[in-house]
Amino acid sequence: MSGAIMFIKKDLKINDVQIEILVGVLNLYCLVGSIVAGKIADWIGRRYTIALANVIIFAGSLFMGFSVNYAFLMVGRFVAGIGLGFALMSAVLYTAEISPASSRGFLTSFPEVCINSGILLGYVSNYAFSKLPIKIGWRLMLGVGAIPSIFLAFAVLAMPESPRWLVMQGRLDEAKVVLDKTLDTKEEAQLRLDDIKEAAKIPQDSTTGNIIPKQTNGERVWRELLLHPTPAVKHVLICAIGIHFFQQSSGIAAVVLYSPRIFEKAGIISSDGKLLATIAIGFSKTIFVLVATLLLDKIGRRVLLLSSVGGMVVSLATLGFSLTIADQSETKLTWAIVLCMTMVLAFVSFFAIGMGPITNVYMSEIFPLRLRAQGVSMGVAVNRVVSGIITMTFISLYKAITIGGAFFLFAGIATVGWVFFYVCMPETRGKTLEEIECLFGKLVGWKEASKKMNDVTIEG
Repeated sequence: MSGAIMFIKKDLKINDVQIEILVGVLNLYCLVGSIVAGKIADWIGRRYTIALANVIIFAGSLFMGFSVNYAFLMVGRFVAGIGLGFALMSAVLYTAEISPASSRGFLTSFPEVCINSGILLGYVSNYAFSKLPIKIGWRLMLGVGAIPSIFLAFAVLAMPESPRWLVMQGRLDEAKVVLDKTLDTKEEAQLRLDDIKEAAKIPQDSTTGNIIPKQTNGERVWRELLLHPTPAVKHVLICAIGIHFFQQSSGIAAVVLYSPRIFEKAGIISSDGKLLATIAIGFSKTIFVLVATLLLDKIGRRVLLLSSVGGMVVSLATLGFSLTIADQSETKLTWAIVLCMTMVLAFVSFFAIGMGPITNVYMSEIFPLRLRAQGVSMGVAVNRVVSGIITMTFISLYKAITIGGAFFLFAGIATVGWVFFYVCMPETRGKTLEEIECLFGKLVGWKEASKKMNDVTIEG
């Protein structure tokens, strides 16, 4: 969409407010999809929810590709947004629940690698399709998204179901088969099955042959999450909502979706120049998120997150400075253009090496099993609402407080986020999903519980 909006504006003769709505409304539709997907994932399973997400995305991409006017395009955005909400929630949930603790950070962050690879391919295809007639080019930019969803919808059917979901359904034998395949030894698989049964409040001597009351799909979960949360659940909720809020309120969606406008404000005028610059953004994000997947299970979530956000603060502030100088200058300043491009690339790189992948990894780890599907969907919902607000107001924002002022604002928000992460968020690296539940309960006193758990591990 970032490259397509330049051509959509010319072809459909729409204004900046309509562009803001077109770009940002996808996130609000995604909110609906993520909330519904939490219940669907508990009902039909994580795997079939991912397949359903791809069917919906396929339909949305076709709608956008064959749009004849603005209204038809908005219908396509609605359908695609619902599918995106399903995909974001279910893919992260599934990956966290099927991954062994030793490599969960790498595997759960891998969807972020795929997202950034998709963004890069989108930027490249934008540049390629920009050479076509305007009426065809932007429609291909949006419609081509239908192709990957076809393959993934069928590929996901070859994947095993989440063992944690199978346990919640009382299908213990099937869960054991999946754990045997995904863990290193059968002994480890049995220990993990026992942990999951304990978390699901299923007696340890139960087997599939016993009458096991299936967990009610979503019943009482929202009440426990929102109305009567325990101190531990309240701590988890604050961390999950906080990390999603600060991830998006730091302005990443504005940079990714409005990068051609940002580069234009810096002094790059030609369409080719702006599209090539966006390819550099996609390349940087993809490379650094790959680095992040290798570091998550080695140096931990917390250290990587704090380093990432610190770098984002510096690059956002410097970007605000360079854009302020370029915007107020009557002549093109080469040094300001170079500094602006460098800081945009630095910002997306710092984001990709920590804040981007860690958000989904962390959120999928910290919710107790009985609350995980709805908790993850709530986090995704917050993420999409904030992203929607940013993308639907960015043009109006920079017109009101200048383009430089907008990025100074994002830098201030990221600074508050760094303090929040430092104070409130425990390290989860190397711990099972069941052990992680014991870390939460004291919002600012969690370090004692973490120290005790580490001492027990060392003594063991």
